[in-house]
Amino acid sequence: MFGKVAIVAAVNGGMQQSSGKTFVPVSPEEIAEDAAQVREAGAAIIHVHARDALGKNTGDVAIYADIIRRIRASNDILIQTTNGIGVRRDPATGEMIWPTDAERLALLTIDPKPDLYGIAAGSTDFWHPDGGYPTETPYVNSPDFLRKTLPHVYAQGSTVEYELVEINVVHRLSRLADEGVFDRNADNLWMLHGGGIGNTPATARSLVYSRDEQSRLFPNARWGVLGAGKAQFRMAALGLAMGCDTVRVGFEDNIYGPNGLPAKRNRDLVAAVKLLAESMGREIASPAEAKEMFRLN
Repeated sequence: MFGKVAIVAAVNGGMQQSSGKTFVPVSPEEIAEDAAQVREAGAAIIHVHARDALGKNTGDVAIYADIIRRIRASNDILIQTTNGIGVRRDPATGEMIWPTDAERLALLTIDPKPDLYGIAAGSTDFWHPDGGYPTETPYVNSPDFLRKTLPHVYAQGSTVEYELVEINVVHRLSRLADEGVFDRNADNLWMLHGGGIGNTPATARSLVYSRDEQSRLFPNARWGVLGAGKAQFRMAALGLAMGCDTVRVGFEDNIYGPNGLPAKRNRDLVAAVKLLAESMGREIASPAEAKEMFRLN
């Protein structure tokens, strides 16, 4: 018998923009409005990226703090901030420029603190056309960055969602656990298995292998799934059938509903995956239950 599943709404990402009838929230006010909507639709966690006054991604901790305060003023959804920020384009060359480790580590100083954190746990050739990244670009996540981030997060009674961008990332995390950076047997570890981002295919074979390796090396970890583009609901269905603890949907990864048509708001994707989960006999976790799931202090 599987436990309850927490729905994560990744509402905007670093590059996704509104188009047609699809509305991607970018300002703190818009993100807070979306937070209320996805909470009502069934989400327990909202994953956010901050944007500046021009709608571009930013690591400005003041904007993140404003987002957190606005969300908490209206509802009890758990808030997860990114450690990736997103990229900006060089105005002269058009090339993508990734944020530095210093910019990303500054997100650990946000006050008020988010409930949860997210981190790409390995380097990858990042390719995500449905999320605004049409050109494959190297994205570096150094071991030193992880060594500085992870103890900080766990020490404050929170946890971090490890985005497993490639299967080899699981083995890299295992080496860090061997070093004592974190406890491989902790039951509040959170692993996210993706498909359709970078060079990881959105297939059952890939997900099963990734999940099996993670389970072998981190036997007590919680785990979830995401799918990019029109693979979002296929990956959600696979994860739900396999007993995942979290399932992520939202405009950061995909704008399409299960019928293949663009959705209007993030709440539509949350409502659709809630219906899918319940049709498979899975109960939906509340924010309070997700808080207990991850042992949040």
